[in-house]
Amino acid sequence: MKTLLFLALVLFSGFSAGIVHGLTNLAIVEPFLDNAIAIENQNLFASGEAEDTPSFWIEYDSYRTWQKGGQVLAGAILGTSVGALFGIVYAYSRNSLPDGHSVKKTLTLASIMWATLFLIPFIKYPANPPTVGDPETVVLRSIMYLGFIALSGFGALGFYKVYKKLLHQKKILAFVGYAAYITIIFVLMPPNPDEISAPMELVNGFRTMSLVAVTVFWVANAIILGLLWQKYNPDKKLETKVS
Repeated sequence: MKTLLFLALVLFSGFSAGIVHGLTNLAIVEPFLDNAIAIENQNLFASGEAEDTPSFWIEYDSYRTWQKGGQVLAGAILGTSVGALFGIVYAYSRNSLPDGHSVKKTLTLASIMWATLFLIPFIKYPANPPTVGDPETVVLRSIMYLGFIALSGFGALGFYKVYKKLLHQKKILAFVGYAAYITIIFVLMPPNPDEISAPMELVNGFRTMSLVAVTVFWVANAIILGLLWQKYNPDKKLETKVS
């Protein structure tokens, strides 16, 4: 494995996919955030916690401009981190993935990681706009969500090891085992502690667009890394085998 080339490929892929994710967020998620924050502002005015004054809106507009501008940068930073993880997993599992073009392999792996690290936890704890959620439960909600990601991810890794050891005709048992395992986790993990007070149309729209944006990231990361891996082939001189 050409280490420096490998690092360059995975970091660039994650960085590029992160920028795509940030731009996608700006295009399809931010409009729902604007609507959600507008409701939140009206609630502040109604409760007397803030006053509807020109100075409030000047400060608000400045903050939102800064926040939106940081979407792309935040996407690039997060994308680089996730891209590094994706690249490491791909380096060690590529020989177990379907034969063919590297893009086929990276898309296969991305679909697995997307499902286990994002989609399944998202179904249990879907994303909510700013108007949903008690500020005092932020830490609890974060712990539950990250805990579910860890349980799903490590569970998938464990059943992958089982899959490798089973005979061909019995490999389906690994998928059945993971499905049963994640179902138990779904039942045992506590529900979201916050009630939904915002309009469901807004909440569902925000969740759908968030799902699309993250999916775009995983697809972009897989395609970029697959194309670069196929072209530069960092493992040309030394093949890494999965035990």
